[in-house]
Amino acid sequence: MTQINTEVECVMDCRDKLGEGVFWCPAERALYWVDVPMPSLLHRFDPRSGRHDAWPMPEMITSLAKRADGTLLVASHHGLNIFDPGKATLVRVGAPEADRPLNRANDGATDAKGRFWFGTMRNNIAPDGTYLDIPESTGVLYKVEAGLSIVPMDGGIGISNATCWSPDHRTMYFADTLVGAIHAYDFDLELGAISNKRVFARPEGYGYPDGATVDAEGYVWNARWEGGCLLRLAPDGSIDAIVKIPASRVTCCAFGGDDLEMLYVTTSRLHLSETELAIQPQAGGVFALRPGVKGLPRPAFAG
Repeated sequence: MTQINTEVECVMDCRDKLGEGVFWCPAERALYWVDVPMPSLLHRFDPRSGRHDAWPMPEMITSLAKRADGTLLVASHHGLNIFDPGKATLVRVGAPEADRPLNRANDGATDAKGRFWFGTMRNNIAPDGTYLDIPESTGVLYKVEAGLSIVPMDGGIGISNATCWSPDHRTMYFADTLVGAIHAYDFDLELGAISNKRVFARPEGYGYPDGATVDAEGYVWNARWEGGCLLRLAPDGSIDAIVKIPASRVTCCAFGGDDLEMLYVTTSRLHLSETELAIQPQAGGVFALRPGVKGLPRPAFAG
């Protein structure tokens, strides 16, 4: 295993119910992420000044992409939206699953051409925050082109997560948390096409795969729900390093900072008991570490 710095600090003790969708905006030198359950929030944090902004949302939001004009593309419970931070407005621009009212959006990210890829799933969070069962895998993986056309690319997904790409853009990673597997596809960057789906990794004993990112060396960093850790996975899918996080429900991770040397990690406190929260009081916070490897820049949405 690679020697990784495992000193972890809580940089934002925000105590989100379900922190998710974290990414770094280099233009603003700021971190964005979401708190999914209602009342849903969009967070922005400037590590230099310590300024923290949080915008309440009219429905659950799940993943984000920055746009060149400063607005954000936002996947939400009922569709795809554009959020203007200056006006604090969320405007619907697409609803690919209007015929699937029991579904909601989940994880998403942009590829190197600025397309936004996001997945859906059977909604598992009731309006009051209680848990709903997922009786069937009704999720779909979508690609959003620059012109906001939304194209289905794969289906039969339980819980969509871990959307990220290899440094050479030839492999796309995507997890189905419900089955515990991270998949890999052959990826055609020019066409925005995927093929040859196969299991990349299915680690056992470390909870379930949640959000992920890829470092500059081509290793996948995967947040582990109920695993209390991040796994660094080699390109062959083997475990290269384990970083413990002081929260059992680790949800997503993203490299940030001016040199992409900081790894930010979101977590959840949703449905934890009082006894569990006493053991992990900062659950739901944003954590950070300098692992000793750099990340890859995340493109803005092309549209």
